This record gives sequence, C-alpha cells and structure tokens, in this order.
Amino acid sequence: MREDPRGRSAARSARLTAALESAVDHRWPVVPGAVLSGGLCSCGDPDCPVPGAHPHDPPLLAATTDARMVRWWWERRSPDAPVLAATGRAVSAVSLPALAGARALAYLGALRLPLGPVLAMPGRYALLVAPYSLDALGEMLAQLPWVPGSLHYHGPGGFLPLPPGAGAGPVRWVLAPRRAADGGVWLPQVGPLLGELVEATVHLDSGRSAY
Repeated sequence: MREDPRGRSAARSARLTAALESAVDHRWPVVPGAVLSGGLCSCGDPDCPVPGAHPHDPPLLAATTDARMVRWWWERRSPDAPVLAATGRAVSAVSLPALAGARALAYLGALRLPLGPVLAMPGRYALLVAPYSLDALGEMLAQLPWVPGSLHYHGPGGFLPLPPGAGAGPVRWVLAPRRAADGGVWLPQVGPLLGELVEATVHLDSGRSAY
C-alpha cells in the first residue's frame, strides 16, 4: 500500500507544532529522536532495545528551547522524528504501567491532590513533575518499604516522548499541560505523589486490585 503524502505531511506538521509548543510555550528542552523505518531503528543497532524511541543524532545533550533550532530540526533535518523532552532541567517525570497509572490517577483525583500533565505512552503512563535531583529521589524512595522495578524515573539525563509520538507508537495527553502563573507549565512536586504511585504499582504487580 502506497503512503498517502497528505497524511505524511500532516503528521510532520503535527510533530513540528508539538516540538515548538513544548520548547517555546512549555519551556522544555526538546530534541528529535531516532526514527523507526521498516522495523529498524535509525541508530543502526539491529538489537536496539527501544527502536525509534530514544535520542541518537543529535544527542540528548543538544536538547534546546531555541525555536530556530527546533524549526530547523523538524523542517529540514528530521521531519519524521519523534519529539523527545530532555528531563531533569525544566521537567521530570515518574512512569508506571498503564493500568496502574490509570488507577493511581483515579485515586489521586479522589484525594484532590493537584496533578500536572500526564502522558499515555505505549503500555505506560507518565506523570510529569517538577525537576528533582537523584539524591533527593533516593532519599524519598529509601523511606518506602519496597519499590517495584516497573516504576521508572525520568530525571537528570533522561527523556520522555511527547505527543503525537511516531513509529514507536502514539503518545497522547491524558491531562494536558496547564500554564503556570509565571509562564511555562505548572508542575507538582514528586514527593506527595510518589507513595501512591508506588502503591498502585505494587498492587498491580502482586495481582491485587490497586484500590
């Protein structure tokens, strides 16, 4: 089946718009990710563990909020690349399996805890939070009786795929970013959310209902 050029053009336009919105409006450094084509990742590794869903060229350290660079990347250099946000400087996140994430959101909403943006990625939910240091995260986790391995932390040196996603699968907002009073995006601290996210994941892993 031949690819519809109009559909491809619309997808490219959506990625450019998303990249500019994330970099300029949200103030999150972004970088194009590797591209999945014909089942192979553009990084060249035939055994790539996350094909089409990681930084490659340019590297993660090149992530920027500069609109001119972002526009050049997605207009000229990598129009089919997914939009990746570098975490740790302006935004961080905690991600967990999608079922546990949906249950955790329902419970956190019932508690009326303010939530920031939430992403649905293939098989996972990511709750975006204010930047945290690895030392601070380690101290918080050390206070918990057990932390499941399926809970992932996107802090310094990490990244997140942003909508609309690309060859590795669609990405969408479950809760869209809300503008902060001083511009950018309002993000909660990770501490008040961490215990509930761990609890939801522990209960899912043990085969019991989360709540």
